[in-house]
Formats: sequence, C-alpha cells, structure tokens
Amino acid sequence: MPRHHTLRNTGGRSRTVAAGFLLPALLLLGALVVYPIGYSVQRSFFDSSGSSFVGLDNYLALVTDDSLRTAARNNVIWLVLAPVVATALGLIFAVLTERVRWGTAFKLIVFMPMAISMLAAGIIFRLVYEQDPDRGVANAVWVGVHDTFAESSGFPRARPLPVHPLEAAGGGAFVTKEPVRAGEPVRLPLIGVAPGQMPEEARPARAPDAAPDAPDTITGTAWLDFTRGGGGRQNAVDPAELGLAGLRIEAVRDGKVVARATAAADGSFTLPADRADGAVLRLPASNFREQYNGVEWLGPRLVTPAVIGAYVWMWAGFAMVLIGAGLAAVPRELLEAARVDGANEWQVFRRITVPLLAPVLAVVLVTLMINVLKVFDLVFVIAPGSAQDDANVLALQLYRSSFGTDADLGVGSAIAVLLLLLVVPVMVVNIRRMRREARR
Repeated sequence: MPRHHTLRNTGGRSRTVAAGFLLPALLLLGALVVYPIGYSVQRSFFDSSGSSFVGLDNYLALVTDDSLRTAARNNVIWLVLAPVVATALGLIFAVLTERVRWGTAFKLIVFMPMAISMLAAGIIFRLVYEQDPDRGVANAVWVGVHDTFAESSGFPRARPLPVHPLEAAGGGAFVTKEPVRAGEPVRLPLIGVAPGQMPEEARPARAPDAAPDAPDTITGTAWLDFTRGGGGRQNAVDPAELGLAGLRIEAVRDGKVVARATAAADGSFTLPADRADGAVLRLPASNFREQYNGVEWLGPRLVTPAVIGAYVWMWAGFAMVLIGAGLAAVPRELLEAARVDGANEWQVFRRITVPLLAPVLAVVLVTLMINVLKVFDLVFVIAPGSAQDDANVLALQLYRSSFGTDADLGVGSAIAVLLLLLVVPVMVVNIRRMRREARR
C-alpha cells in the first residue's frame, strides 16, 4: 500500500478517536452551558408567563426599575473596590511576609478563609456586624475605642419626678428649682435607672446633713429614689436606695459654672460655699445621654462596604498566594542591583517588583472581577431584610426576580443575559493576555 494512503488513514482514525473522546464533554458543555444560555436569551424577550413576546421591554426595565438601578450601581461599586482592595492587600501581605521567619504561618492564616464557604462566611460576618456591642465584634471594638476617648454616660434616661426639687433645663440637663444655700443640705433624687444598671461601686445612699463641722461647704446627696419591691418614700433617702455614684454636678451662677463636684459611691458630694452659695445646681446632659452603641454596619449607608469587607477577608488570601508565587519567580539579581545603585525599598517595590508582577496582578484582578460580578451568597446572608434593597446586586436581583414572591422570569432572564455580557469582555481580555504571554 502506498505510504500516503497509510498516513491518510491514520490521520482519519486519529480525528475519529479524538472526536469520540471529546463528544461526552461537548454534550455536557452543550447541555449545561450552551442550551441554558440560548434559552435565557430567548426567554428574556417574553413576558413573565412566557406566552407573549415583549421585545426589549425586559431590558428597558433594567434601566427604569429603581431596585435594578440600585443593583447595577452597587455592582459598579463592587467591581471598583473589591478586586482592587483584595489585590492590594494580597500584594502587601506577599511582599511583607517574604523575609520574615513566620511568613508561612501568616500566609496560612490569611489563606484559611478560602476554605470557608460563602454561606458560612456570611453567617460569621452577620454576627460580627451585630449592632449590640455585647454580641457584635466590630461594634465591641468600635465602642471600646470610642469610650476610651469620649466620656460615657452613666445614667441614660434618668429623670426627676414632679415632686422632686429638680426641673428640666433644656438640652437634656436638669437644674434645682431653688438656689442652694450654705448650711442647707441638698437633695438630688432621680428615677428611671434600673437597679441592675447602677454602677458597680454604688453603695446605699447617705442622707444629707447640714455639715455643722464644715460651714464653708455645701453638702448634698444624689440617689436613685426607688425602692425595689415598693414601700419607699418619695424625695427621701430610704435604706435600700443606692447613691448615684459618679453623677456630675455643676454649680451655675449667671450662666457660668462656678464649681463642680462628682457624687461619691453613696451619692454624697460637697461644694465650696464661697462659690456655690446662692447658685443653682445643674446636672449636665452628659449624665443622661444614651450610651454609645457603635456603628450601624448593616444600615442603608454602610451595608455595601460592610459586605465588601467580608469578601475581601475571604479573597485577600487567594490574591496573596498567587502574588507570592509570582514574587518567588522575580529575579533577585535585579532587586539587589537596584539596592546597590542606591534605590530604597519603596523605589525597589514601586519600580521593579510591581512592574515584574504586572502579569500576575492582572490575573488576580481579572479573576476577582469575574467573581465579583457573580457575588450573591454574602449579600443575601449578611444584609438584613430591611437593608437588602440597599445592598442589592445584579446576581441577587436575578434570584429575587426569578424566584421571589413577584417572580418575573422574563426580567430574570434579562438580568442573566446582562451578567453574561458583562463577564464576556473581561474573559476575552484575559484570554488575549494569556495568549500574548504564551507567545513570549
């Protein structure tokens, strides 16, 4: 048999064998990718029931519907912030841990969130962002820092009764109804503080006296005029009533503060008579303002940045590992040569390390951009129902439009096609970049 007939037959059999191996994969690709895409495109031109052709109406709804516009705007925020921040943190972690002895352990810890599913991460951060500082870690830290630099309120919602010698002075403060005089004990009773919320150092209140041994002072007592179980007397210190330890008191004359005092554990306080005699006593509003409970992380204004923070926590480790692998391939001679020529570490990083890592950084950025366009789990789990409209993204809106209470499969299909159109250019750019790299 001639040689060219043998080669032709062999080539034909090779193509047949190759087609046989590829056929199952092509069938799966067609069933799981090509057919759903084609059906989604077709379905996007029909109404919610699928019986009437509506043309581009479903796509116009993406522009006119407020919730869809919010989702598109949030997707832009995600696309700009999340990949850039995650990549930047990955680059910083990879460079800073390159020379330290415990760098491997640190990288392991940073990469560990990648082992957690999006659903589990969402549940974790839903607890982290809890408004109650006793439950939410973020607000516990925030409140702790705030209270370190700002004086906290000791008695929120405390107030006097009409029979008490105090009255409202505006702005949340209270003043005595009459000026105080030397030799006359001052009573400052309040209610509205739960006994369990009293300061730990509070002790049974001491009834005020005229302090005959100290005529140059004005004495008084500030106490909680409430007896647990009832039976106490109004405007009188009863044995079971506690002093308002730490209550701040000011003597005011002609609009100026002339003396200050702080109530002791038993509520007692003293003021110099030469300055406070004839003045009214004021309990400033700082005693009664609501306690600082931190930031509303999952409120309408901060819910999107909060969810992006959870995403960065998960994916910064992914970026760090890829960038670290690229950093290991950077020629050390170039770095050392730059240092010998007088470049400092920042110049070496900015002018040599980052340009050499540009291909790796591009891979990480593109991968995260594609991933961000599909984000759904974190937003769905972390954002509470009251703020879910403000945190909405296209993937979440796709789910809500397709499977929500007012399901419209036409609009849902249009959103799916829009997401495909957004992802395809990023994928094309990535494929072209990979081909250019392969030809080098």
